[in-house]
Amino acid sequence: MAIKESYIASTALVAVGVIALGALSMVHAQTAPPTPPLQAKLTVRPLTTGDVSVYKLPSTTQLSNGLYTVGLGEPLYLEVQVNSALPASAVTGVNWTLVYQPDGSKATLVASPLPLTIPVYEPSDRLVARPAARMLLRPDVEGVYVVDATVTTSDGTTTDLEQTFLGAKYVGIATCTLCHNGVLPEDMVTPWSKTGHASWFQQGVDGALGHYSASCVSCHTVGYDANNTVANGGFSAIAKALNWIFPATQQPGTFAAMPDALKNVANIQCENCHGAGSLHAMGAFDLGTNFNLTTNSGVCAKCHDAPTHHIKATEWNSSLHAVTTRDPSGPGREGCVGCHTANGFIGRMTGAQTVDTTYQAITCAACHEPHGATVPDTNLHLVRSLQPVTLADGTQVSNAGMGLLCMNCHQSRQNAAQYAATAPASSHFGGHHGTQADMLEGVNGFTYGKAIPSSQHGTAVEDTCVTCHMQDVTDTTSPYFLKAGGHTFKPRWEGDSTHAAVDLVGACQKCHGDSMTSFDTPFEDYDGDGQIEGVQTEVQHLLDKLSTMLPPVGQVKTSLTIDSTWTRPQLEAAYNWQFVHDDGSKGIHNTAYAVGLLKASIDSLSAK
Repeated sequence: MAIKESYIASTALVAVGVIALGALSMVHAQTAPPTPPLQAKLTVRPLTTGDVSVYKLPSTTQLSNGLYTVGLGEPLYLEVQVNSALPASAVTGVNWTLVYQPDGSKATLVASPLPLTIPVYEPSDRLVARPAARMLLRPDVEGVYVVDATVTTSDGTTTDLEQTFLGAKYVGIATCTLCHNGVLPEDMVTPWSKTGHASWFQQGVDGALGHYSASCVSCHTVGYDANNTVANGGFSAIAKALNWIFPATQQPGTFAAMPDALKNVANIQCENCHGAGSLHAMGAFDLGTNFNLTTNSGVCAKCHDAPTHHIKATEWNSSLHAVTTRDPSGPGREGCVGCHTANGFIGRMTGAQTVDTTYQAITCAACHEPHGATVPDTNLHLVRSLQPVTLADGTQVSNAGMGLLCMNCHQSRQNAAQYAATAPASSHFGGHHGTQADMLEGVNGFTYGKAIPSSQHGTAVEDTCVTCHMQDVTDTTSPYFLKAGGHTFKPRWEGDSTHAAVDLVGACQKCHGDSMTSFDTPFEDYDGDGQIEGVQTEVQHLLDKLSTMLPPVGQVKTSLTIDSTWTRPQLEAAYNWQFVHDDGSKGIHNTAYAVGLLKASIDSLSAK
């Protein structure tokens, strides 16, 4: 008991998927040491159906959402991650120890079925980290499990990594409702009950979803694991105990006729995302640390990374959101993380009093609120915020549909009329890269006091950004399946050695007709060279022309290097060059506005 009390007192029992060992990062020193210093952490790797397929693991391999609290008998795929800049030879050994486990537990650390050739899970982590060692632990008794991994490097130094995990049983929605239906300050159960998650299994067995089979149940119930032999309160364990068999016919009334014990753990509930809740429900240990609160993508990907049909997380893996830069995170970056990290964005949207500066890519939970607590009941996609967005020049956007969420970040950070006319020249001069919302709405460029025309995409396209950037790609034989559209947010696939690039123009064709097969479709001679070329080509020519008029004059540029020698007219024109360039669409978002700003800037410099 003394050991148990010591560990409970000395550990924070932080089972939230984040450890205080510092973010992994590359070393960028000009003169790097022969061996970079070790940066390591002990964590849990999620494992999805997509992983099992891609890495050719046995079909019976148990899945994991990477939580630090798991149901009894479920796997913790433990791994030590080290910075990828560290040579493989620098780590000479990792010694694993199960330091503490509950009374009566017979769990042991065993070899992981995941070889080191399988990369770490998060796409953003793969850029900076690799697995150095892996083990497997399956908790078998409720309580605390403490694991230590001692990493030895070639210089003889050792680093101890320690992490706490919890084994628990599933309790189901009836228990969660006792406190989370308004007894505590925030009612989470009521808004959740109106989401698709709350009734998906019920709809399936009642015949409301069309095709529905026994293979669907594992993702639509709590604690389902057909390969688990431990009675942990999950759906599969209870079904086995009650001899319940998936019905051959799905029809109305099926769910109502099921045993109450099964209905209690049916549908997608709290414990699917927060981990088995028996310790939390008992108030054991610290209520704030015995369940998981994490924005890691594995929580959703356990079910949403199952090609060929459940692919939202699979698509996201190919997105830029999945590898968002680490630079604007950490202490001192409070003004950046509201867009550049999942935790920072969630805090910004929810009005958090303390800014969370820890790094996390723009994961599912950044854009979606699974409880449904902050969105209208009719928002089936659980988009975190559909509130009007105010741009830096004061323009309020309210009619952008689901694209409103995107506009919270994809906008200029400056009021162009004031900034371009007064801001001092510096290497940071400009609207801070993401000008898409401003461009789409046709506002906040530097207009020189002129009325710059605007195209109608901002008002004619119902869900704006989402309509075009998240088009469905459902042809599983397509070379760009999982690489464009959907949650990749990419409207274009760049092709490969055997396939040409493809523009997803399906959304465009609804207005522009089937003859539009490319974004770079000819409309007018915008650059005035006597040739009608594709709109993106025309806009690029205007960008090139304007760039030659900016220092160093005469050179076509792909980026601008601004310093104190630039004149005010040059800075005003530079702002518009960056505005159009950083929008990235080369006129597709708003052809008239992009062309108008560039021509106005060219005219201004031509007159000097």
